[in-house]
Amino acid sequence: MQSNERQSLYGEVTARIIAELEQGRLPWVQPWDAARCPCTMPKNAVSARAYSGINVLILWAAAIEGGYGAQRWLTYRQAEAAGGHVRRGEKGTVVCYADRFTPKDEAEKAQGEDRAARTIAFLKRFTVFNIDQCDGLPAAMTSIPALPDPVLAIAEVDRVIAASGADFRIGGSEAYYSPVQDFVQVPPQAAFHDPVNWYRTALHELGHFTGHRSRLDRDQSGAFGSASYAKEELVAEMSAAFTCASLGIVPTVRHSDYIGSWLAVLRGDEKAIFRAASAASKAADFLLSGGEVRS
Repeated sequence: MQSNERQSLYGEVTARIIAELEQGRLPWVQPWDAARCPCTMPKNAVSARAYSGINVLILWAAAIEGGYGAQRWLTYRQAEAAGGHVRRGEKGTVVCYADRFTPKDEAEKAQGEDRAARTIAFLKRFTVFNIDQCDGLPAAMTSIPALPDPVLAIAEVDRVIAASGADFRIGGSEAYYSPVQDFVQVPPQAAFHDPVNWYRTALHELGHFTGHRSRLDRDQSGAFGSASYAKEELVAEMSAAFTCASLGIVPTVRHSDYIGSWLAVLRGDEKAIFRAASAASKAADFLLSGGEVRS
């Protein structure tokens, strides 16, 4: 991808998210209508692999805007290979793939100089379509999935908390994570009007827990009100949303009062939301895998 095209993609996505935040809407807390479309992580209809990072926000927004009944997506070629086709006139959704590569000459040079090879970042865009935009797909791709049982979903959060290995304390009147002492504290469930909000709050604080230097090693040194503090809160918000959706729990916002700080961060760096969403996916994966760091 050419540099100007890459910058354009960063700018396009960031501008859309800024517009949402300016309206008081959070892209990771969508107005879900479970009767129309269940709250789950978006997945590829062919591979069943879940999308991650910024693509989660992009596809969630597209599903709501399009009124689609599923969180399953595929490319034009995948639809054809599956025996179906994208209906004429349907507009696709642009998602992206970010990675790094090592040029051949750099690898050879680094080997000769006995040092680590420098890598170059690249960002590739491609277009996907919701299965509701297609005809002729096999029934296995279009069948309506069973909605997660709310009781089982809550039980899964209990499992996540236990498997995290966190020093998880219940008590007090505030929910927080202490990076210095490395523990999570959440008030008793009786302090919450809706029991599920206790679990949402627990996952938010566990999102912070993943950032400790002994785990995913994020910058958690920022003082309240600083840009680095706002970035960490952004990661924890999205991490909780991704974890909730993976378990079948509708995400909610925990810190909408940080919108102003998040806007300042995004306006100052068009790549910030990409980094935050990527870090949030890694945090959610860490929790869902029982503390395993995935590549």
